[in-house]
Amino acid sequence: MLNTSQYQISQRQRLSELRIKLLHLHKLLLETERLTYEQVRGQVSKGELLQLVISHEQFVWLHRLSELIIQIDELLHTDEPVTSEAIEAIDSDIRTLLSPDESGDEFAMKYNTALQRHPDVVLAHADVMMLLISDSI
Repeated sequence: MLNTSQYQISQRQRLSELRIKLLHLHKLLLETERLTYEQVRGQVSKGELLQLVISHEQFVWLHRLSELIIQIDELLHTDEPVTSEAIEAIDSDIRTLLSPDESGDEFAMKYNTALQRHPDVVLAHADVMMLLISDSI
C-alpha cells in the first residue's frame, strides 16, 4: 500500500504521462486538420497555423482537447495535493471527449473521422485509453 506521499508522486507521474499522450494525440489531430485546410486553401506557415488554431472555425473543435491538457497542467503545477476526485474527474472528461461518434457533437464527429482516416491517430487514441484503463484495473 502506498503512503500519502508515494500516492501523490505516482498520481503526478501518471498525470504527466497522460499529458504527454494527450499532447501527442493533439499534435496528430492538428496535423490532420492542417492538411485538410491546406488541400483547400494552400500551404500555411507555422505562424499562420498558430493564428488559424486560435481563431479559425475549422480548428475550434480542437480547443476542447487543449482545455483538458491545460487542466492537467494546472493539476501538475499546483502546490495542493492532487485528490482522487480530481483524477477521476479528468479521467472521466477524457473518456467522454475521446468517444468518437459519427452523429455526436462536432468534436465527436471530427474525432471519429480522424480515427477512420489516420492510423497514427488510432494508435495515439489507444495509448491514451490504455493508460486510463490500466489505472482503473
